[in-house]
Amino acid sequence: MKILSYDCFSGISGDMNLGAMIDLGISKTFLVDELKKLNLPGWELEAIADQRHGIKGTKVTVRQTRQEHAHRHLEDIEKIIGNSTLDNATKDLALKIFMKIAVAEAAVHGIPLDHVHFHEVGAVDSIIDIVGAAICFIALKVDRVHVSAVELGGGFVNCDHGKLPVPAPATAEIIRGLPAKKGGVGFEATTPTGAAILATLATDFNQDLHLKIEKTAYGVGQKDNPDVPNLLRVFLGEPAGIAETGHDALKLECNIDDMNPEFFDYISEKLFKSGASDVFLSNIIMKKGRPAIELNVICEKEFADSLKEIIFTESTTIGIRTLPFKKDTLTRKFETIPSPFGNVTLKKSFYKGKEVSCKPEYDECKRIASETGIPVKEVYNDLLQVLASNKLSP
Repeated sequence: MKILSYDCFSGISGDMNLGAMIDLGISKTFLVDELKKLNLPGWELEAIADQRHGIKGTKVTVRQTRQEHAHRHLEDIEKIIGNSTLDNATKDLALKIFMKIAVAEAAVHGIPLDHVHFHEVGAVDSIIDIVGAAICFIALKVDRVHVSAVELGGGFVNCDHGKLPVPAPATAEIIRGLPAKKGGVGFEATTPTGAAILATLATDFNQDLHLKIEKTAYGVGQKDNPDVPNLLRVFLGEPAGIAETGHDALKLECNIDDMNPEFFDYISEKLFKSGASDVFLSNIIMKKGRPAIELNVICEKEFADSLKEIIFTESTTIGIRTLPFKKDTLTRKFETIPSPFGNVTLKKSFYKGKEVSCKPEYDECKRIASETGIPVKEVYNDLLQVLASNKLSP
């Protein structure tokens, strides 16, 4: 199980989150290429190495390259994201983050959702921050998101509604239910965008989390506070205890007896690209002795809606069964080793801290076979011999 843990000792903003994600290993080029799928002009993303109090990290700045005065509604945001060429899982997650802000604004101002004006959050830079957060989260493929107590800050903040106390009313509404603290710094430490990202992604707030840390990263904020470093710290790791090898997941299933079977390959590919953990087919016999196919999809809860949309729109089924279950998984690690074919990636699996399997990644074997003309079974067997000689085989 992979866990992303947010340590918001100096709050969180959209750009600090993007900085932390790039510092964690998300490629800036990948992120920008994905963001271009929004077809939203008027921005550029800068990511540079920076430091606060001697701690280095990545500072992201999203700059508007042209003036705009649009105050977008939720409908406008939905059109921008819906009309993009982003994958369905990313679209769905980005809209969930925006919805957190919309619901909060509606509650604060006492107006219907469709009357909410996105002021600062509707600007191009905030759209990039939020959609970028969704892109990075999907790319990390984490199972859980842990959030520590979030520093909100202090003082006052200037916005379109005038001078408001920190946390801004929308932030205070969004952060409800999350552990928070106030007054650690004298400025707005957590923005509505940052709060919405946490409120959407967080799965637990256990202060006694036992985490085996694999990587630590820092997103550098725009302020240089003399007392507390303006940084967002994130950890990527796995549970330190053996008791946390399982988590709740969903199984989506449906019976199909009236569809061209050639379509299953296309549908499966779309499901995998949109966040499915596994897709498999089973032969079944339905009523009146009719042969049929049962389509099964394993997924995390946050991907269920977008995956159901694919099943309903791409297949001929008229109903989906959603079954919750506990998913127990081995701890997995990836390691790169030299081989006669160049560097290759190994996938190791562990049970209760003990290695139980080690094998080369099939996609790399397929790539090597394609590039060299050597049969894939020979590539695989040769790599197994490399593992044995390095005493890495299971």
